Amino acid sequence: MKYAENILGTIGNTPLVKMNALVKDVDALVLAKYETFNPGNSVKDRMALQMIEDAEADGRLQPGGTIIEGTSGNTGMGLALAAIVKGYKLVCVMADKQSKEKMDILRAVGAKVMVCPTNVEPDDPRSYYSVSKRLAEETPNSWYVNQYDNPSNTKAHYQSTGPEIWEQTDGKVTHFIVGVGTGGTISGVGKYLKEQNPNIKVWGVDTYGSVFKKYHETGIFDENEIYSYVTEGIGEDILPKNVDFSIIDGFTKVTDKDAAVYTQRLAKEEGMFLGNSAGAAIKGVLQLKEHFKKDDVVVVLFHDHGSRYVGKMFNDDWMRDRGFLDEEVSTVADLIKGRVDKPLITVKTEELVSHAIERMRKHQISQLPVVDSEGIVGAVDESILFSAFLDDKHLGNTPIKDIMKEAYPIIDEQTSLEKLSSLIKDGNTAVLIKNNAGAYHIVTKYDVISNIN
Repeated sequence: MKYAENILGTIGNTPLVKMNALVKDVDALVLAKYETFNPGNSVKDRMALQMIEDAEADGRLQPGGTIIEGTSGNTGMGLALAAIVKGYKLVCVMADKQSKEKMDILRAVGAKVMVCPTNVEPDDPRSYYSVSKRLAEETPNSWYVNQYDNPSNTKAHYQSTGPEIWEQTDGKVTHFIVGVGTGGTISGVGKYLKEQNPNIKVWGVDTYGSVFKKYHETGIFDENEIYSYVTEGIGEDILPKNVDFSIIDGFTKVTDKDAAVYTQRLAKEEGMFLGNSAGAAIKGVLQLKEHFKKDDVVVVLFHDHGSRYVGKMFNDDWMRDRGFLDEEVSTVADLIKGRVDKPLITVKTEELVSHAIERMRKHQISQLPVVDSEGIVGAVDESILFSAFLDDKHLGNTPIKDIMKEAYPIIDEQTSLEKLSSLIKDGNTAVLIKNNAGAYHIVTKYDVISNIN
């Protein structure tokens, strides 16, 4: 009989899958190293087990101990599987940009999850790096994994992923391309492959808001390059020790939009239901296609499974809200179709200015149509309120009718964007759209510019 002793025995030996539709214009054979076949559905299972076994061997992790790690979710899942089998507790510290599905999955396998803000400096005490370290110092019999600087991360891929790719391609691999986060995958695989054939090219996929590409090309750690981004699992605002830049031949950067769009395209055109970093990786391959020749064998590694992004990259409302959907917008109906079920927020003529301010604050808006029993009769916006406040510091108890201006122009759903833009350009801070059912929606400058790709 053939069977694994436990779930950890199924890690590794993932298949290579030929890419077809998305790479039809690439003059090379493109093969995907499909890591979702690991039991935790990601490449991180490999290094999670290696890091635990190495920590057990040298005494850093004691029986019954608590494993603590900052993770984007996938490493946490790999650690959780090993913790279950080996009898450890697990605390995962995550940034709030990670998908809800990742957090729910970790809780489902027994991990305690702590969520920290994304948009803070790495050394900020609120960052998930800092919180992880603090918890490890405060928790008895605990071990802080630190996948970014833990050499067992790279070791796992040097000993397993790299040899698998070499064997599966019969030594014919010419390029290896992968998204870079902690750096363990690209450094471990790259080191092994280049030892077999130093002519193999190793390329990293980076994201805008991350420091890797510029640092590799110039040696400069540019803090001005660091800003918040949507893409999950790749890019960093630090330089992990696992990123061996001497092994990497170059980086290409992929936008948040392209990563999200190509994540959807992988599912719809290749039947590959994968995570956000896979979208970035395949777009990176396409951006590098001039580097490939007809007989080349390009291996691109796909990190994780699409089930962790159902509420994000596979949700059209989420995509639309961020301007990631390439939808044709020619009329105002196209502009507002993502919020046709949302009621128009208004203020009545006899209500007080304080009521209008509270409504603007609550709904985070800057304009309010004014209504009476007959319908829409005026408008107020933040500039009117500001000017009125300069004249009267006790403005709050003033009726809206005393400071409102004339009503916004009203157009129908089939009005062109050019006409809408001209009305806003003529000095109107907003325009009202009346649909066929008689309901109103408001459109502002922001609605127009948010559809600029």
